[in-house]
Amino acid sequence: MTMLDRMRQHKNWLKWSLALVVLTFVLFYIPDFLRNQTSAAPANSTEVVASVEGHDVTAAQFRRRYQIQLQAYQGAYGDSLNEKMLRQLGVDRQILQGMIDERAAVAEAERQGIKVSDEEVAHQILAIPAFQENGVFVGQSRYAQVLRAQRPPLTPSDYESELRNGMMADRLRAAVAGWITAPDTDIEHEYRRRNEKVKLQVVSVSSQSFRDKVTVADADISARFDAKKEDYRIGERRKIRYLMVDFAQARARVTVPEADILKLYNDNLQQYSTPEQIRASHILFKTEGKNEATVRQQAEQVLKQVKSGGDFAALAKQYSEDDANKATGGDLDYFGHGRMVPEFEAVAFEMQAGQISDLVKTPYGFHIIKLTDKKPAATRTLADVRAELTEQLKFEHAQQAVTEQAKGLAAKIKTAADLDKAAKEAGLTVTDSQPFAKDEPIPGIGPAPQAVQEAFRLKDGEISAVVGTPRGPVIFTVTGKVEPRLPTLDEVKARVKDDLVAERATGLAMKRAGELAAKLKSAKDFAAAAKAEGATIKDTELLARGTAIPEVGVVPDVEKAIFALQASGISDALKTSLGAVVIRVAERHDVSAEEFGGAKAAFRRELENEKRGQFFTAYMNKAKQSMAIVIHDEAVRRAIGE
Repeated sequence: MTMLDRMRQHKNWLKWSLALVVLTFVLFYIPDFLRNQTSAAPANSTEVVASVEGHDVTAAQFRRRYQIQLQAYQGAYGDSLNEKMLRQLGVDRQILQGMIDERAAVAEAERQGIKVSDEEVAHQILAIPAFQENGVFVGQSRYAQVLRAQRPPLTPSDYESELRNGMMADRLRAAVAGWITAPDTDIEHEYRRRNEKVKLQVVSVSSQSFRDKVTVADADISARFDAKKEDYRIGERRKIRYLMVDFAQARARVTVPEADILKLYNDNLQQYSTPEQIRASHILFKTEGKNEATVRQQAEQVLKQVKSGGDFAALAKQYSEDDANKATGGDLDYFGHGRMVPEFEAVAFEMQAGQISDLVKTPYGFHIIKLTDKKPAATRTLADVRAELTEQLKFEHAQQAVTEQAKGLAAKIKTAADLDKAAKEAGLTVTDSQPFAKDEPIPGIGPAPQAVQEAFRLKDGEISAVVGTPRGPVIFTVTGKVEPRLPTLDEVKARVKDDLVAERATGLAMKRAGELAAKLKSAKDFAAAAKAEGATIKDTELLARGTAIPEVGVVPDVEKAIFALQASGISDALKTSLGAVVIRVAERHDVSAEEFGGAKAAFRRELENEKRGQFFTAYMNKAKQSMAIVIHDEAVRRAIGE
């Protein structure tokens, strides 16, 4: 019996309210009768970008998650936030780490004997609204169609595998941390702490404005250095002797056969095909729990207004019961076949741009549809994508070549002396690095955290495993260690002087802020007194704890001081990274008993979930220490198009 057979067999005892597993891998959201997914087609490669105890993250899986995250950011901040900016922010690595953590949770669940049966997965699928019509499973064909509509397409087996993994991780989380609760006193204290707010008037004194007033003598520098030598201690540094298989050189040697390009194109033709799409708006009149005749009558009255030239968008905002898009005039954006219930599609795809439908009945109610645009199906030709296919194949062939060569070299290199011999046989060069610290790039290699970590782990004479770096895989041995030491004054004199100037400038800023605080506390009008002193006031909106304050940022000591003040209270001089501030609490919002009472139950769930999440994270961090976790940096870069 197949999984879908089990689904059909058991569908009658499932209820609409069955709790869903929120699977972070499949981050698509399919509203009840609409589907609006416009993600660009990511790489479709099965190449492994990371692996945890044999559980792989493929390039296609990573790229899909990456694209969804990109769209989410662009939806929030606009198209000006591009992929390059995301990479600069390290979002790609955060996403990959999240996927590694998910695989680690599955591996730990397996270690703990946690299993999820095919039947349990089937039950979960049957409960997902995207795969239901009128509370009944849509059938195998429609189920597969919805998954194929993803970009890139999902197969049922891939989807079910990830759903199973998500369920296993959830069960592990429940077993490990489900027992954690929060007492009432903690709930009330934390709710008040998070929801108290203050509106501020901030007067800042910049330390930068005092730097030119600071004089530092050599004797001062020497005295500070003698008093704080440990602050300037130089940490351990290491040197390595390494053999690199250079990826760029390997890629330059690759010639891609025409047959390979054609095969890759044909194998991924769907990736280059855009199905027919339409853009429509609608006005929905829901019938659930209502008298259908009454709803129809109301819908017909609005339809008359639309047909007589009424503003469709304005009427949608006024009458539509689809909360997801009524604010945008009922606009559904572009969608293809399989994204709506059949009744809606049957009408919409037959309409012409500008046309208004009659009433359309679906399981959700009556719709008035306006078609705004049509895009015919289109396929990018081989000529259109030849360059990117060629580059992809060059990358893949080069990666395979350097990986195989590095493995072959690793099998021959058992001692430091073997490095030169293996390099000579392969026509490669062994290079000696300059010393580097734990937090520095390796000279000649570049930023390579895994290689640095390995270098500081190895004992004398040991040979590293094959380690990925930005330039290609390396094998190395440690050839020198520079022990931690205290520097001479001459080595760090400029740094000591700058620290001393900054410290004294901050002292002058604090002194000036103290003078201001004394005058402002005794003044009848805070703003007028500040202006008389030549100071500028920055007013804020209501701010909660943890919110950055203008000219301050998030400074725990400052935050503690201002939340201790009552309304109209004025602080003493408070030190910041930029100098000092004096702050007046213009307004306070304190939590009332009624407010807390109304929010208590929901906040209890939120706080307990946080505590469970923190405990589970700590548990998994320890569990991961004994797991084999491998990241293929070159594959990651290819997956995101670097």
